[in-house]
Amino acid sequence: MSSVVFQLFTVPSPMMTPVQSDAVSALCSQVFQLDYSYYMDLCPDRVHVLGYADGRLVAHALWLDRPLRVGDGPWLRSAYVEGVATHADYRQRGYGSAVIRRLQAAISGYDLGALSPAVPEWYVKLGWERWQGPLWIEQDGALEATPDDEMVLIYRTPRTPQLDLAASLTAPWRPFELW
Repeated sequence: MSSVVFQLFTVPSPMMTPVQSDAVSALCSQVFQLDYSYYMDLCPDRVHVLGYADGRLVAHALWLDRPLRVGDGPWLRSAYVEGVATHADYRQRGYGSAVIRRLQAAISGYDLGALSPAVPEWYVKLGWERWQGPLWIEQDGALEATPDDEMVLIYRTPRTPQLDLAASLTAPWRPFELW
């Protein structure tokens, strides 16, 4: 029985090869059951963490810069995490966790990491915390509450200031998923 060779790569979107982009789009399309190629082109300044098992992309996550504000405080430089996906045939082997751990190390220069999870318990095991306060989206200077079923988790980096998890958390509006 041979062991699987697992490799991790951190690649900014502009440096991804067409083969890498196509593999990310295919993996995320399968996992999320939608055409992920639409999302690949929305924000060109993303950084992807790619996890390969024996040369096949089996796990992925990305982050993009997204300012977040706690209460009435200053905007924090945040790494907003999206596109977290592990191929169904490769789950429960630690590949997704390895990708997230690599991502967590890579965002250490940010004030905060954040994401809106499908399975919050999985992220909590990896050090993420649920935001307890209200969630807001700011558009053109106006604040709008987000639906109660929205959930955001945060990840503290070495640069994370003192946080009140019960305070409001605000993000700027964007033309696709609010969180």
